[in-house]
Amino acid sequence: MIPSTLQAPDFPANVRELDDEALLDIVQRQTARYFWEGAHPVSGLARDRQKTTGAPANDLAAIGGSGFGIMAIIVAVERGWIDRTAALCRLQRMLDFLESSPRYHGVFPHFINGRTGATIPFRRKDDGADLVETTFLFQGLICAREYFAGMATEEARLRHSVNALLSQAEWNWFTRGARQLMWHWSPNHGWAMDSPIRGWNECMLTFVLAAGSTRHPIDPGIYHEGFAGGSDFRNGRDHYGIVLPLGMDFGGPLFFSQYSFCGLDPRGLSDRYADYWQQNLRHTQINYRHCVRNPHNHLGYGPDCWGLTASHGPRGFIASAPDRDFGVITPSAALSSFPYAPGEAMRALRGFLTKPRNRIWGRFGFVDAFCEPRNWYSRTYLAINQGPIIAMIENHRTGLLWRLFMGAPEVRRGLARLGFTSQHLDTSTSAQGPRAAAGMAPLGCT
Repeated sequence: MIPSTLQAPDFPANVRELDDEALLDIVQRQTARYFWEGAHPVSGLARDRQKTTGAPANDLAAIGGSGFGIMAIIVAVERGWIDRTAALCRLQRMLDFLESSPRYHGVFPHFINGRTGATIPFRRKDDGADLVETTFLFQGLICAREYFAGMATEEARLRHSVNALLSQAEWNWFTRGARQLMWHWSPNHGWAMDSPIRGWNECMLTFVLAAGSTRHPIDPGIYHEGFAGGSDFRNGRDHYGIVLPLGMDFGGPLFFSQYSFCGLDPRGLSDRYADYWQQNLRHTQINYRHCVRNPHNHLGYGPDCWGLTASHGPRGFIASAPDRDFGVITPSAALSSFPYAPGEAMRALRGFLTKPRNRIWGRFGFVDAFCEPRNWYSRTYLAINQGPIIAMIENHRTGLLWRLFMGAPEVRRGLARLGFTSQHLDTSTSAQGPRAAAGMAPLGCT
């Protein structure tokens, strides 16, 4: 039985009784339950989605979502919510399961069966390797390897398992012999998805890890000619009084500035194309200003209710953005923006808590999305939205995950090879694992 050690106290009726730090504690801790007690009971991987009430048997495990879940577990250990030994047991169980699961040139699919490890097709022809979802899994695994840096046998074994998975990813094979990286490959349909990874989007981290690989690196020119070489990569236009350096008009959904940057520290990170702190800051502010100005007059929008990204909606899954605004607010969009807009994000957090409490908040934190014009509140949580809430709030509070990830040798090597500058490249020392949570009785393997 998985112990529910992460359960946080519910919010008081008058949320103003809590100071900001106490409020963030509750949000992070409750949301982390998604990845601890809500994990698949066999593999320990993150289920792709869960219901707000008790869910039936659900074997759909998300590879990228599991990477964000690993980061959530690290935060929970660091904050003393989970025993370090219990976390090591859980993570090793996940690693053992992943090692025995099908991969395609060392790359995982989007979904796998959390009970058997079998590939579950995302779409008809998307039944093999997904390079981007694997990137997000590796982001979490690298953080775990850097955090559990002790001499104990269990920590050494975890590091060995992580390194084995990383070394087997054939990044250069996914160039298809050209100056690009392909997102998908199928053992049944080959390259039929025909999806070269071009920016600006959530995929920059894929190129960093591919360039930094020890055994199967890509040529740096593939980043410049492939990801950054498209006609839609640069922007430079004014949106709500803000000039956006890169990407589509109005910036696109906010996960562009969040998924890769749960680990990549954008502070002082730049290359020949952009300062990525400014890119993400401006992207966030455009999204915020759109919701405040509310040109479509959607009910509920304002400075205490904003955030457009990919989520569930009244009519299915949607990718919301200022130029594709369906009236659906996703709490993760604002809450994962704490590093970029702390005041605006805190106001949104408190604003969300003025909504009907039993419809917006539950066993795993805030629901995935809501649409007040339709009086609709999601009855589900989504792994790839819940995970960044924990990671990005922690980066805002302590910089923990940024410090771990940016200290990893393959990350530093990839950034250097691609021509990035960063404060993390100024020293040859690697990040060491922070303190272990102290004073807790062991919970045993879970």
